[in-house]
Amino acid sequence: MTSADMRTEAEDSGPSGYAAARLRLLQEEARSGPPRRAALAELTDEWLTGLFDAGAADLRGVSLVAVGGYGRGELSPRSDLDLLLLHDGGDSRRIAALADRIWYPVWDLGLALDHSVRTPAEARRTAGEDLKVQLGLLDARHLAGDLGLTAGLRTAVLADWRNQAPKRLPELQELCAERAERQGELQYLLEPDLKEARGGLRDATALRAVAASWLADAPREGLADARRRLLDVRDALHLATGRATDRLALQEQDQVAAELGLLDADALLRQVYEAARVISYASDVTWREVGRVLRSRAVRPRLRAMLGGAKPATERSPLAEGVVEQDGEVVLARAARPERDPVLPLRAAAAAAQSGLPLSLHAVRRMAAVARPLPTPWPAEAREQLVTLLGSGRPTVDVWEALEADGLITRLLPDWERVRCRPQRNAVHIWTVDRHLIETAVRASELARRVGRPDLLLVAALLHDIGKGWPGDHSVAGEIIAKDVAARIGFDRAEVAVLATLVRHHLLLVETATRRDLEDPATVRSVAEAVGSQGTLELLHALTEADALATGPAAWSSWRASLVADLVKRVSAVLAGDAPEEPEDAAPTAEQERLAIEAFRTGGPVLTLHAQTETPAEEEPAGDPEPLGVELLIAVPDQPEVLPAVAGVLAMHRLTVRTAELRALDLSASVQGSVLLLNWRVAAEYGSLPQATRLRADLVRALEGSLDIAGRLAERDAAYPRRRGRVAPPARVTVAPAASRHATVIEVRAHDAPGLLHRIGRALEKANVRVRSMHVSTLGANAVDAFYVTGPDGAPLPGEEAATVARALEETLRG
Repeated sequence: MTSADMRTEAEDSGPSGYAAARLRLLQEEARSGPPRRAALAELTDEWLTGLFDAGAADLRGVSLVAVGGYGRGELSPRSDLDLLLLHDGGDSRRIAALADRIWYPVWDLGLALDHSVRTPAEARRTAGEDLKVQLGLLDARHLAGDLGLTAGLRTAVLADWRNQAPKRLPELQELCAERAERQGELQYLLEPDLKEARGGLRDATALRAVAASWLADAPREGLADARRRLLDVRDALHLATGRATDRLALQEQDQVAAELGLLDADALLRQVYEAARVISYASDVTWREVGRVLRSRAVRPRLRAMLGGAKPATERSPLAEGVVEQDGEVVLARAARPERDPVLPLRAAAAAAQSGLPLSLHAVRRMAAVARPLPTPWPAEAREQLVTLLGSGRPTVDVWEALEADGLITRLLPDWERVRCRPQRNAVHIWTVDRHLIETAVRASELARRVGRPDLLLVAALLHDIGKGWPGDHSVAGEIIAKDVAARIGFDRAEVAVLATLVRHHLLLVETATRRDLEDPATVRSVAEAVGSQGTLELLHALTEADALATGPAAWSSWRASLVADLVKRVSAVLAGDAPEEPEDAAPTAEQERLAIEAFRTGGPVLTLHAQTETPAEEEPAGDPEPLGVELLIAVPDQPEVLPAVAGVLAMHRLTVRTAELRALDLSASVQGSVLLLNWRVAAEYGSLPQATRLRADLVRALEGSLDIAGRLAERDAAYPRRRGRVAPPARVTVAPAASRHATVIEVRAHDAPGLLHRIGRALEKANVRVRSMHVSTLGANAVDAFYVTGPDGAPLPGEEAATVARALEETLRG
């Protein structure tokens, strides 16, 4: 059926005919995107015009006006209808009756309606008081009735907007900033609001309003296409959910992707992020230009008065060869020749970042249009300018985005294309892959004084996750890419080897420190063999911290920093020729020994709770994002069921286990016996911490078998309704090969949940294995735990038996 047929059906059949024609239009697979939105607006126009004509009869001085998104002709399947019934102040009774004849059929169809009835003077007055109303009126479009009345309002509203621009635009900018603070940045969110988040449809509308003021204009290249893509995604979201929503929830992304003919949810998010990035960058440039124009207008009259009416000269301050500062921006010097100077883009970017100034849009576009590619390998100056750019701290982010907006980054580093706007479906990560790499460089710049080769640290930070654009282990793929990139940008063979090692092993220190027994010589030796030299270890230590700090709040803390530092110290000793101490040589602290002796003497558990103390300010990483909680130290005579008992009691008391360590302590010869020491860091899910006496009483009952922990946890779990949300991936249990000579290391990666450690402990007890030590850490919603286990005889498990235990544990956790 053609659009004309649909309009005829809508006109002939009234509201029911419009509803049928609307439904048929939305079900047409051949028509989507802008054509469907335009057709839906046209169909709605015809229907509303019919309602108006039927009720207006001989009524004069009244018109029906579409405003906002409907005024722009951008009707998504579940969009509101924004309507204004404009009148000249005539018969109020008849105007009210006409409004009812239009509004009620809309409501009867279940369509959302934003409506008002005003005279032109009232509309202008309301717009002057309410910025959102004024923005809606900027897109006013005549539907029916007195065309002159509508045209007069449009002319007046536009004139008001342009006259009031110096006052209203700062208000609009503040409104956009407040919204961004509430909603976050669309280009990084896993469940973004397509309309309200920064870089979304609201910002695109704000840019139209700025352009309408004639005070400044947004960069137009790619902007219309970015806006169209977000509207297409919103259309698909409305059709997939049947609701008027702008929130792209995780559980709906695959369906929305299929609706748009995209491969999967990642392809969808990447398309959304790319569009949001275009709009965000255009917003930054536009608001900067608005500020420049307003400042110029405020200063110019005074300057001209001082100069006797002469036009003031524009100041240009040199920053680097071919690069100057002008009006608070970095621009190209008049004598610059980007077509002859291939290093100029990096030189200009480094100068901008070093001075903390934005890189001019016009400068970037000129360089993108005419600059010649760099030779291979790069000249030394190009490599130095790249390192300078990466080492400039927080200003690097904005300058990098300016280069990326016009394709200069992928021209310099072609491998960047695979990580650009790539989402990371991990609750720990708060950035896309490419932004995370830049954030890591920013963090690394703060640590540059700790290393002998800060240039290698900064380039490794930029490249450490570059393999995430390829299938398989990103560290392995990244090592290959890093070798190629490092050679291309001019590092020598030895430097290339160091960079490749840093990328290949950028997770080695933190994973080993938090999941392995640092008292085991095999652990330390394996790290030393992978790293190879003191200089590389120094760089890897700084890279580890920068990477974690750039990941998100759950990835770094004083505790993790101390563990990594301890591992680095031990590895450094091995690289210097000193053998690591054997496990039995590690002495307990005085408090641990006192608790162990008391536990052995009393035959029951002994525990203490300590507030987690801060590390000295000079040692603590900035922000220390992970909650500190309290330290729980428990000593228990060695016996079965200790791990599940302790974990279960903590879960019953709603204590979240942040980190956990367990080890067996053989007492001195004068006191024959073995005690298990558990050093855990816990935090209350909500409320206050329980008293130590209550914890100990329940632990005694659990070890005696008189406390049904599993039943209590199951009852509590059943009392709470299941919440709809993202389904966590299944647990994965593996045996780490050759991780220790003294025990078998079983590694568990699972969704963190109350009672998880209790279930793991019960499963290991059921498998008749003894936990020699364990290292538990929680990263966001993910638990990553390593258990050093032996058989009843104290020896590591044979290969097949270890695999059997791992499979059984995995089945338990998946069940």
